[in-house]
Amino acid sequence: MSGADDVRARSGEALTLTWPQGDIALVTMVREREMNTLSLELIDELGEALTASVAGGARALIVTGQGRAFCAGAHLRYFTEGDPRIGGGSFALRDRYLQRIAAVFDRIETLPIPVIAAINGFALGGGCEMSLACDFRLVADHAKIGVPEVRIGALAGAGGVQKLHRLVGRGKALEWILLGSHVTAAEALAHGLVTAIRPAADLMPAAMELAGRFRLLGPRAVAQSKMAVRMCGDADLGTARNIGLEALAMLIGTPEWQEGMTAFMEKREPRFPPLSEGDQPSGSPTRGDPKD
Repeated sequence: MSGADDVRARSGEALTLTWPQGDIALVTMVREREMNTLSLELIDELGEALTASVAGGARALIVTGQGRAFCAGAHLRYFTEGDPRIGGGSFALRDRYLQRIAAVFDRIETLPIPVIAAINGFALGGGCEMSLACDFRLVADHAKIGVPEVRIGALAGAGGVQKLHRLVGRGKALEWILLGSHVTAAEALAHGLVTAIRPAADLMPAAMELAGRFRLLGPRAVAQSKMAVRMCGDADLGTARNIGLEALAMLIGTPEWQEGMTAFMEKREPRFPPLSEGDQPSGSPTRGDPKD
């Protein structure tokens, strides 16, 4: 690891942030004995790692787990035993725990770089919801994924219900959610829930190969495209078109745009400038007409 990588690398109680290929960031959840459940420490360290990945110039981020689980969901001891940092009662759990989970998942979804979930094992409940916030889901062939909260009298409140519906359709989402299914990798792929299946030994090489492909692409164009896809999710066609036009207008004339056009005319690979900390996609989570 180079000196620059040493500065960017982080090791916490719940996860590590490493840079295996310079501009590719890798978050590994390391609470193996607790199946990488969503402790307060993990939530906070994940938020810090997201910030550090963008600030460190990552072109893509991979998220994975250590041991048998990618992430097995909520830390149920907070519900059964309590925690003084959260307090008691359903509203305290909602506001001081569940909302924190949802907020960091929202950050994953709105990050200006591609995020790849390398699902090495169980991705259940909040672990499934974390993967749904990512842009790509590569899954080991033995892994299981799903939102089985109904088995314990709960439901997937951090995006699982809505995102499963959008990804696999109402009928299959209802089946998996209401039955609390542990979905196999093959079934998840068949219904468009995951991007690809790999043998366990090939999962991280496949994730690294996918992440490396973003080195060839304009990072601002990738960020704007990701934002436009997110905002167009349930928009009518006219609004979706305007969102795309606004995103394109934000790229025209930029150094990245000029380098891409020049490289195309000169028949060479472009040399895109990296994202800076101030490079965030235009627009907001609310849809609207393009600005004048």
